[in-house]
Amino acid sequence: MNYMPGTASLIHDIDKKHLVLLRDGRTLIGYLRSTDQFANLVLHQTVERIHVGKKYGDIPRGIFVVRGENVVLLGEIDLEKESDTPLQQVSIEEILEEQRVEQQAKQESEKLKMQALKERGLSVPRADTLDEY
Repeated sequence: MNYMPGTASLIHDIDKKHLVLLRDGRTLIGYLRSTDQFANLVLHQTVERIHVGKKYGDIPRGIFVVRGENVVLLGEIDLEKESDTPLQQVSIEEILEEQRVEQQAKQESEKLKMQALKERGLSVPRADTLDEY
């Protein structure tokens, strides 16, 4: 098999099931249907997988177009090993509630950290303002 540089090598992955990790932290699983020279992807029968601890839930998303610059990781899923996971699948409502609780706990922890730093005379720029520079 000849080597094809860049996104041309994705041609062999068309119609295979893939996991895509996005820059914003979301995880998508779907069948790769199309790609172009910019690594833009079209995924079919896509689900958004949310992980919280040892649990996960899948939210059906259908056809999903992903801009290439947002892709952090793209990998083919081995269909034979797909069901061999130590994780427990739960309902969408349950995983969304667990995600909300986890994010709330993280925000509280960050708030306490910032308060402790402020008491010591230190200031740390917020993560949402870092993109402005």
